[in-house]
Amino acid sequence: MLQIAKGFEIVQESCNNTYDGGETFSIQYETTKLHNEYIVQFTGYYLETTRFNYIKKALNRNGIKKFEIVKRHNIMEQYPSDFDILRLEIEQEEEEISNVLKKHPLIRAVGSHRKIIRYLNQYDDDLLYKKRQRKVFSTEQQQDNELNDIRSPKRKLQRSSPVYVRVAETLQAPKLWRMGHKGAGIRVAIFDTGIQNAHPHFPNIEEITNWTDEKSDSDTIGHGLFVAGVIGSNKECLGIAPDAELHIFKVFTNNQISYTSWFLDAFNYAIVKKVHVLNLSIGGPDFMDQPFIDKVWDLTSNNIIMVSAIGNDGPIYGTLNNPADQMDVIGVGSMTIEDSISRFSSRGMTTWELPSGYGRMKPDLITHGSLVRGSNLGSGCKVLSGTSVASPVVTGAVALLASAIKHRSNIVNPASMKQALIASAQRIKHANMFEQGHGKLNLLRAFKVLNNYVPQASLSPSYIDFTECPYMWPYCTQPLYYSCMPTIVNVTIINGMDVVGEIISKPQWHPQEANGRYLQLAFNYSQKLWPYSGYLAIYISVHRNGSDWDGIVQGHITFTVESPPKDSESLPQRTDLVLPVKVRIIPTPSRKHRIIWDQYHSLGYPPGYFPRDDLKQKNDPLDWNADHIHTNFKDLYLTLRSAGYFIEVLGQPYTCFDASLYGTLLIVDPEEEFFTDEINKLYDDVVNKSLSLIVFADWYNTSVMTRVQFFDENTRQWWQPETGGCNLPALNNLLKMYNIAFGDTILEGTFNLGEHSIYYASGAQIVQFPNDGYLVYRKLGNQGEVILNMPLSPHLHQQQRHLQIDDHDLRQPIFHHQIDIEDIQKATDIKGTSKMSVPILGLLQAPKNGGRIAVYGDSNCIDSTHLKIDCYWLLLALLEFTNSNRVPKLFLQLDENKQIDSPQPPLTRLNTSRLHKFSRVVMLDEQQTNKMSDGQLAYKERTFPTCEVYQFVEPSLPYIGTMLANKYIIFDIMRYHRLLSINDETGTSDSYNNDLFDDHDPHTIRDYHSLKQFFSFQNPIMIPSLFAIISVLFVCLLLFSKLFRLRNRKILRKNVQPFQQKKGRLTTTSVWKNGKNSGV
Repeated sequence: MLQIAKGFEIVQESCNNTYDGGETFSIQYETTKLHNEYIVQFTGYYLETTRFNYIKKALNRNGIKKFEIVKRHNIMEQYPSDFDILRLEIEQEEEEISNVLKKHPLIRAVGSHRKIIRYLNQYDDDLLYKKRQRKVFSTEQQQDNELNDIRSPKRKLQRSSPVYVRVAETLQAPKLWRMGHKGAGIRVAIFDTGIQNAHPHFPNIEEITNWTDEKSDSDTIGHGLFVAGVIGSNKECLGIAPDAELHIFKVFTNNQISYTSWFLDAFNYAIVKKVHVLNLSIGGPDFMDQPFIDKVWDLTSNNIIMVSAIGNDGPIYGTLNNPADQMDVIGVGSMTIEDSISRFSSRGMTTWELPSGYGRMKPDLITHGSLVRGSNLGSGCKVLSGTSVASPVVTGAVALLASAIKHRSNIVNPASMKQALIASAQRIKHANMFEQGHGKLNLLRAFKVLNNYVPQASLSPSYIDFTECPYMWPYCTQPLYYSCMPTIVNVTIINGMDVVGEIISKPQWHPQEANGRYLQLAFNYSQKLWPYSGYLAIYISVHRNGSDWDGIVQGHITFTVESPPKDSESLPQRTDLVLPVKVRIIPTPSRKHRIIWDQYHSLGYPPGYFPRDDLKQKNDPLDWNADHIHTNFKDLYLTLRSAGYFIEVLGQPYTCFDASLYGTLLIVDPEEEFFTDEINKLYDDVVNKSLSLIVFADWYNTSVMTRVQFFDENTRQWWQPETGGCNLPALNNLLKMYNIAFGDTILEGTFNLGEHSIYYASGAQIVQFPNDGYLVYRKLGNQGEVILNMPLSPHLHQQQRHLQIDDHDLRQPIFHHQIDIEDIQKATDIKGTSKMSVPILGLLQAPKNGGRIAVYGDSNCIDSTHLKIDCYWLLLALLEFTNSNRVPKLFLQLDENKQIDSPQPPLTRLNTSRLHKFSRVVMLDEQQTNKMSDGQLAYKERTFPTCEVYQFVEPSLPYIGTMLANKYIIFDIMRYHRLLSINDETGTSDSYNNDLFDDHDPHTIRDYHSLKQFFSFQNPIMIPSLFAIISVLFVCLLLFSKLFRLRNRKILRKNVQPFQQKKGRLTTTSVWKNGKNSGV
């Protein structure tokens, strides 16, 4: 579930700020479900006896008598609670016990109780320096670029003065301090490893609470102390809000262990204490720990602003940690001193929405997280890097801002604070939206935004522009065309008006020009917004009429968000939101240039243990990066785009795409099963529609799977893989019609293919292939045999439960493999290990002159996660083979071609696998399983899903500006964020501060941009309106001329000298009166 942000590095610093050698720490983490323990969540807060009776009643109705409620000894014992920990004596499936308990009307949810462990590995700094010189890095040891530069071989380490960031000065917090704003009166909760007692930097600690099973609440690690120092240190290395009230929550033991229940109790106490801001410099990939996620929502709904680190798993994409990836949480990434993204900082997108949807934009913003100066154990200061550091920087800024606008405290809530931070953020160059979010933190600009803030809803991102690179990556890298899979943009709705809201008008599409009708839009959105947030998923496609068109389409999406009225008002609050859209459309590419990527059959952690594809990976054993073309296969995607290919993502079964439109289907490392209808449809596509197929497989061996399972010594429970690196039994079933199959021998080694060197990392071999096909053999080592011949790990001993922080050796974690991965690394690297010539690559022409098929046994060389030697060139060669009538020269130069067309027995599945629980395709067939004599599991297919049909909306009239007639329309805080950010890229952050306290009316800015938008030639009614205005002016000019002539005649008659007419009836009078000539 949770993880402390990975791989941060500590550089000890003495009081005189000189580098003193010191130590470096690397952190690793694990999480596991506790055996037969469940968290039972209630619909409200009840006393202990009442909660017990509710659970007892629900269990007794279903014949469950033996159970106990685990006692929790902490401060929350005296308060009502909304959850309990249930422990059963009899083995029960989680789904079964959940269904039993949720029959009670006051029990809202049931989830597994989890243990969270982090490991603090301490290294000798000189040793780490030598490793860096040899470029030996693990994922946790990789640091950002400027840190590597400081320690490059050209620089000396001894006694050199380090470069570091004083965040308070860098963010110009002293300007607010001089105005009397230092965070006073703001309660800040810090959930971490505690704090050192009586530390001289913290005179404003309001309370220290210990939620662990340890007696001491003191921090002996230094992580929690440093985090607290960045926020509120009052001496030496000053925090950003030095007068803030600090509430210290110790939720991790000194052995780096925590439990979900500890967090839930501590979160409830934070609600009781009415804290304003809560910092979590922790996180992990488990976004399916529902009790934890529910409680985060509860915190937000109670007006607590949560700030969390996005993780240190960069530079791979799709590595966001929870809870930072939640919509209601402010997720913070890290940047370097030079305003570039820290290498270790995790990248978006979120992966909750896959495979059928697309991830949201995260992080929300970035700030300094590399080489930041903060409080040290004992006294003095030190320098630390990681998103663990960036998160408290933003937390301190939030506390300072909240104290600076106390006179407007009624407008401060989790949404309005997030709106102010992201609207005021400054873009950095050469970074995209999934790296930097809205940009870097600008404290002073955020202060001004909050001073002018009007409660409203806003959008993140605030506009969609598929032509803006690199910021709008990956959208800007591939234009749209007719018949392509709809491109999905997932927009977050931030509702600053109230904790609840709803979308009261359906989103509408307003093209700004006639060719805007070439674009088709469909919407999926959260009708209700809670807490303070919701989503808008936009499906963008091209109309048939635009199949040959090339150009830019622009328009706007509009909809209305409404929240209940404020206490003093009778009318509801309302915001009419406008989302600008700009998309490039091109003529439909040829079929041979179109690739469809199979996303539907990818599974990963969470919810189950899906192991990495490379068995040598010790520190990162879980496959949790989603296997998406825009996450851990990002570099492959860029290579394919550079080669002129168009890649589309299939998030539905194979029955949901038209094979005649595509040249190749790309299947990489599938963990999911396949429907029978999919298998039959794909065969028809290959044989009769000439669809080509490229498959990258991976290892699978049930014996090895049982040897690499995890063991938790505290719960005495094995955590077993759900499948291998790839689900070869399912993949073989898919390829059976072509007489192709992979075996369960696990291969490893380096070899040459043509002029290229390639590394085969825990791959599979081909065991069946048609005689008329072409096979490539290479000599590789049997890694599976090495693993099976290893002795069991000697570390499986109860005395190894606890870690010793002062031990300088690499510690063995509380989670252990049954065999040591380090032994695998050593054994398979020994020179002279016997190798065998095995088939690893196969090329085939499908029957009846259908498509072409290429299969390869390893996907590690195209996966960026732990890439050693890439083989993108191999995929390009395979695409040349599948999309043309020729065989590339690379394969013509190969010399071996033995045939293996004999049928092979099907691979067995692991009888302890829980794949059926997570699968979208199969479920457990209990009747058939009970009949199996060998203990194998029997599956049956789930109901076949229908293909999603997108309801594209009819285009509406062009949007021409702000609808001023609606009195609820307010200034959109995000509308001009892009313009401000781009302008700031060429200037400095100080350029904004000169007019910090000027009272510019935001409505003036809004009206200016509305007029500018109206008088654009892209507005289709502008030209007719211009003609009408000219005509009216011309008529007015004629009328004015006529009136002017009439007026002159009247004056002339009045002032000319009269004379007596011939009949003598009139007498002459003088025209001179009072000495003045009245004029003739």
